[in-house]
Amino acid sequence: MKKLILVFILGFVSLANFAQTTNDVLELLIKNKTISQEQADSVRAEAAIKQQDIDANKKTFNVATSRLIQLSGYSQVRYRFQQDSKSSDGFDIRRARLDIRGNVSPYFSYRLQTDFAVTPKLLDAYGEIKINDYLNFTIGQAKIPFSLENLASSNKMESIDRSQVVEALVARSKDTIGNHNGRDIGLQVGGSFGKIKNRFLFDYKIGVFNGAGINTDDKNDYKDIVGRLIVHPVKGLDFGGSYYTGISGKLIPANQDRKRFGVELSYELKRFSVRGEFIEGKDGLIKRNGWYAQAGYYLIPSKFQLIAKYDTYDPNTSAAKDVSTAYLIGGTYNFNNWSRIQAGYTIKREEGVEKTNNFGVIQYQISF
Repeated sequence: MKKLILVFILGFVSLANFAQTTNDVLELLIKNKTISQEQADSVRAEAAIKQQDIDANKKTFNVATSRLIQLSGYSQVRYRFQQDSKSSDGFDIRRARLDIRGNVSPYFSYRLQTDFAVTPKLLDAYGEIKINDYLNFTIGQAKIPFSLENLASSNKMESIDRSQVVEALVARSKDTIGNHNGRDIGLQVGGSFGKIKNRFLFDYKIGVFNGAGINTDDKNDYKDIVGRLIVHPVKGLDFGGSYYTGISGKLIPANQDRKRFGVELSYELKRFSVRGEFIEGKDGLIKRNGWYAQAGYYLIPSKFQLIAKYDTYDPNTSAAKDVSTAYLIGGTYNFNNWSRIQAGYTIKREEGVEKTNNFGVIQYQISF
């Protein structure tokens, strides 16, 4: 009986990591008639089930190359239906991303991320130099350190879409410089400081960028400056602000001011979360601003979350009746660490001409 117990323990522990070696041991035990074929098969079967559970909960898998790297990625398939009769309902591949990361040493790391959906493009291409907790450098193409929602990864967001003001003022789909997925090419310095009981009070980042966006040369000799400071006074509460100043070569006439200012707040308490931002921007002589507030609650912890969001944006504060407001109700169900489905319905209200452009979205995400 003791021998049998030992074999079962060996099977559970070893088959998870050294399957071939353990199979050899089991075959030897069968040959010596210590255990039967049926007992060996039972050990293998139970160990295989255990390994499946381990694999399902893994977040990253190492890839064997000349240097150890981490390869991950995800795709998002979306179905969008609209009340606007001019737009067609249908499916699309919203994102299909491949992400490669690696550490050359404890002080040097890198990242390459591409998106193959719609038009293939290089999103991230940067190296990091990690000096210590409060002094690190990021060099290359990366997200600019501005806005809570801009810095949130698309595969981790609670809502399917980003807010109107973030899309319009943080180098995304409606920005005057074009859609650059909130990224630019440059140099960033950042870190954390003010450590109390294993928790930092402050995070900061300061960056110098071309101001022209991803995969493109600068349009002038000026460089844009970005800074962000976040405070964590108590566990779960984060608030702070960002500032951006630069000269845009894409505005007409060229080389006009492009400025941004934002404040943000995020709070999480067990199943409940609240997030919000206000962002104001100036492109040449035109001033714009907007804000959003979002609340979320997990009906099933870590599995099923409901959210509600208020989102408003004014594309020109000097013009009358051009404010767009959106009311969103949605939810996310996480099947596991690598698969989830999201759904949301948005009611839109625009000042001025009355429009019927409410829409709903269902999005399935699979990752590895």
